[in-house]
Amino acid sequence: MSESLLKKEFKKSDVQRIRNLVNKDYTASTKTQTGYKKTSQFYSEGDIWEENGKTWTIKNGLKQNVTKLDSAKKALRMPLTCPKCGKPMKHHLDKKMYKVHGFCFDPCTVEYEASLRKAGLYEQYEKRMMSGNIAGHIKDLEGWILDSFEDGSSYVTEEGDVEDWGGISNEYKKKILDDLKNYTDLLRKHIT
Repeated sequence: MSESLLKKEFKKSDVQRIRNLVNKDYTASTKTQTGYKKTSQFYSEGDIWEENGKTWTIKNGLKQNVTKLDSAKKALRMPLTCPKCGKPMKHHLDKKMYKVHGFCFDPCTVEYEASLRKAGLYEQYEKRMMSGNIAGHIKDLEGWILDSFEDGSSYVTEEGDVEDWGGISNEYKKKILDDLKNYTDLLRKHIT
């Protein structure tokens, strides 16, 4: 019978590891290491810090990035309950009224408008609301037409016809802009 020869030599760390296992010292180290060690810093709720060029905070136990749009997101987020009366905001008009007034439709907006009627201010309030809607419509319409001229893009109408606005002559553009000005002047007359 041939004698089996061990072709591998054991290093000092291998022997030390076996000794540690025999002695039931499972956590003892067998090598000494040096080098980079990252320091961990722990943050608590509400802390704000800068890391890798970004601003971070802890909200509700979660690490979140702080952005420029956080205030806009907060303004658009509708709460689960009305801030004025505490009623759940689940009516389909609650979302619209919250954007306009900052509270629910029923009973807060209904009571608010009733109090305006009692005070004789409802017509003024209604006119102001309608003026704002008309002004927004004018701005959107002007922006859409001017963007359409610049883009030179085509649109599909409700009937399915493709209208190409790219090849419009200058005199036709002038006519469209004149018509737009007449229409918006008429609308602005109703605002004042």
